[in-house]
Amino acid sequence: MSNPPKLSNDCFALPPGVHWTPVDETLASLRERVSVVTGIEPVPTVAAGGRVLAADVVAKRNSPPYANSAVDGYGFAFACLGDGDQALPLAKGRAAAGGPFDGVVPKGKALRILTGAMVPEGIDTIVLEEDVTIEVGVLKFAMGLKKGANVRPKGEDVAVGQAALSAGRILQPQDLGLLAAVGVDTVQVRKRLRVAVLSTGDELRQVGEDIAPHQIYDANRPMLLDLIRRWGMELVDLGHVRDDADLVKQMLTHGAREADVILTSGGASAGDEDHISAALQASGTLNLWRVAIKPGRPLALAMWEGVPVFGLPGNPVAAFVTALIFARPTLLELSGAGWAEPRVMHLPAAFSKNKKPGRREYLRAKMSANGHVEVFKSEGSGRISGLSWAEGLVELEDEGREIAKGDTVRYYPFSEFGL
Repeated sequence: MSNPPKLSNDCFALPPGVHWTPVDETLASLRERVSVVTGIEPVPTVAAGGRVLAADVVAKRNSPPYANSAVDGYGFAFACLGDGDQALPLAKGRAAAGGPFDGVVPKGKALRILTGAMVPEGIDTIVLEEDVTIEVGVLKFAMGLKKGANVRPKGEDVAVGQAALSAGRILQPQDLGLLAAVGVDTVQVRKRLRVAVLSTGDELRQVGEDIAPHQIYDANRPMLLDLIRRWGMELVDLGHVRDDADLVKQMLTHGAREADVILTSGGASAGDEDHISAALQASGTLNLWRVAIKPGRPLALAMWEGVPVFGLPGNPVAAFVTALIFARPTLLELSGAGWAEPRVMHLPAAFSKNKKPGRREYLRAKMSANGHVEVFKSEGSGRISGLSWAEGLVELEDEGREIAKGDTVRYYPFSEFGL
C-alpha cells in the first residue's frame, strides 16, 4: 500500500513576533502541524501486539459464537416450571464444552450442563449445581430463577459484523484475545514509525570508552533509545557525532534516508558549537521554539530532506521531560496512533513552594503511601538521579502560585507516558 504524503518543509514555521510560547500553545501547534507518515501492512493477529491499527476491525464471528452455559449446573425450559419447590427428572447424557449434547432436551426434563457448553435445543435456563439436590434421578431446587438465568446468549459480547476495535489503537495483549475470539486472523496495521536518535557534542563519550577529565558520559542516548523502544517504534541508532558541521550534516542525511523522524539531543540552541541548529538553519527550515517551560526551553524543529527533525535540549533532565511532554505525542501522531494526552491525577502536595509566574514547571515526583505527592529534594536540572527516584511529574501551571502542604497539585505518573 502507498505511504501517506510527507510533511511540508515549512510545517514548523511560527508566526512572526512569537518569542516565548506557552506549553499548551506549543502542543496545540505541534498537533496541528504533523500528520501520519507511516504506511500500512497486513500482520497476523498473533504477531500484532504493540502495533497501531490502520483500520477498524469488524468481527467475523459472534462472541460467544453460540449460546453457552455460564456455570456448571442443570438446564431446562423455563416454561415447564411451576410455583414453589421444583422437581424435574434428569434426561440422559450431558452437555460439555467441546462435547455438545446430541439431540433435543425433552420438555419437563433437566440436563447436566457444564461451563462453556453449547446450550442444546430445549434449554433456555440453567440452575447452579450448588443450588440443587438430586434424589433417585430427580433434580430438586427452590424456585427463584428468572428465564435465561446463567445462559450467555449468542453474540452477547460482540456480534458478527460489529466493530470490535477502532483504527489508531495500539494493540494490547487483551486486544489480541478479542480479535482471536471474533475470528480475525490478520489485521491491517501501520508500519512502525522509524525514529533515528542522534547525540552531539565534543564533550560526550559513550559508557565504556576512555574519558578525559573535561568530558562526560552520554546519558541522553541510552535514555532516548529506550524511550523509543517502549513506545513501540523502530529504532535507528545514529550514535554520537562530534561538533563538526560537516559530520552533523552527514548524520542528518543518513538519518533522513533510514528513518521517518530524527530525534537529536544537544546542539539545538544558538551557540558557537550548536551545529545541529547551524546545519538546520542552513537548510532554511529551522525554527527555534522557545517554550515557556522548566526544565527545557529551546526546541529545534525543522525538516531535513523531507524528514522532521526534533531537537531536544542537551541536559538529560530537560531532554527527558521535553521528550515526554512534546516528543511522545508528536511521534504517536506521526505513527498513526493519534495524539496522546496523559491523564492527570489531582493529589495533595507533601511539599511547599513559591512558584513564580511565566513558565510551566515540571517537578520530579512520586506518590507516597498515604496518597500525597512528594517532590525530589532538588530542582536542579543537572540532578539526573532525580529521574530514577521519581515515579512521575508534578505539573505547576504557568501562573504564579504559593503552594502549601495539603494543597492540590497535578500529578502525572510515568505510566501515562508509556513507561
